[in-house]
Amino acid sequence: QVQLVESGGGSVQAGGSLRLSCVASGIPYSPSYCMGWFRQAPGKERERVTTINGAGYTAYTDSVKGRFTISRDNVKNTLYLQMNSLKPEDTAMYYCAARSSGICGSSADFGFWGQGTQVTVSS
Repeated sequence: QVQLVESGGGSVQAGGSLRLSCVASGIPYSPSYCMGWFRQAPGKERERVTTINGAGYTAYTDSVKGRFTISRDNVKNTLYLQMNSLKPEDTAMYYCAARSSGICGSSADFGFWGQGTQVTVSS
């Protein structure tokens, strides 16, 4: 059973930085999974923020390009999200997710989710 546990959220002022971590257990071979970060703000739909596929290829939603960086440590089975130059509109619950395929595909294909970690950015 795959389990994902996020940490690293918190409250920061605009322009600040945070680093989220997601420890994955139950994944037999990390590169066989696509992993990603999603976020959901109150009253808004869940948004796909960034993904990293089995080959290490990354993709970002436009609003975070140049500010956020996703990375993974396949030895530690840990996914990271470095968030710099944070803006109030980045405020949301951030979720780590995984798909049992090295190809990321559609957001609906992500079958494993963490419990989320809250990020709050004040102006």
